[in-house]
Amino acid sequence: MSLVQISGNASGTGTLTIAAPNTNSNFTLTLPENTGTLISTASTFSGTGPAFSAYPSATTSLVSTVATKIIYGTEEWDTNSNFASSRFTPTVAGYYQVNAATSVASTTALIYIWVYKNGSAYKNGNLVAASFWAIVSCQVYLNGSTDYIEIYVQQNSATQNNETTSSSNYFQAAMIRSA
Repeated sequence: MSLVQISGNASGTGTLTIAAPNTNSNFTLTLPENTGTLISTASTFSGTGPAFSAYPSATTSLVSTVATKIIYGTEEWDTNSNFASSRFTPTVAGYYQVNAATSVASTTALIYIWVYKNGSAYKNGNLVAASFWAIVSCQVYLNGSTDYIEIYVQQNSATQNNETTSSSNYFQAAMIRSA
């Protein structure tokens, strides 16, 4: 296999190595006219985009029939520093897998959980049968500049608090494909 090597640039940094195609066909590599990290939409991996996982460090009071934003005070990881104030605002445009779960102690509560995008309900989940927790999982496009997501919960019992165990109360997102 032959390699094409491009060395240096105006600022004198970096080396770019591109493997030659296995056929005699012409191939064109088009680079954007702006600076930043290049992620190909043809890539078969998604491991380079933003990802985070967080869980509540304190309870959030859930008033009956009121959708309430959950406060996630403990980050397990945040690969690109895009999670703050219980909100995920990625700086890379793309499609993201979002997962969230919450639980309460009540044996009678019906629980709803929502992914909110830019302040509005986007996708929802609800009570898992024979348990006191709710889950939501979805994919969402985020533009990499102004789009953000948050998690809201509503329950229909007397006012109570969500629990704070990281195994059943969490908010996670990871880039699955660039825009």
